[in-house]
Amino acid sequence: MDLIHRKCVPCEGGIPRLEGAALEGLLGSVPGWDRRGDKIRRNYRFRDFRAAMAFVNGMAEVAEAEGHHPDFEVYGWNNVAVTLWTHAAGGLTENDFILAAKIDALPQAPPPQA
Repeated sequence: MDLIHRKCVPCEGGIPRLEGAALEGLLGSVPGWDRRGDKIRRNYRFRDFRAAMAFVNGMAEVAEAEGHHPDFEVYGWNNVAVTLWTHAAGGLTENDFILAAKIDALPQAPPPQA
């Protein structure tokens, strides 16, 4: 499924959350994202703080364009954790996976060599 070319649909409640095979199929479409209960989460690591903040700013632009907003945390000096779920549905919907795919497509500076 080519999620990156899809558009998040507005949800005001009443949209059922994903369950079972539909949920697992979409999770397989966004490698690197882990399911944590009714949410998905991914950690990103960057070469420096400036690159991490550039990623956060790019993510904010995508989220605004989609009308679907992640929770995120900048920690350490070069790490960003992103958590997605649809508040109105009380769990995961297709919107979360669409946004995850679009976040993954953002330019990312490589992390420092270990």
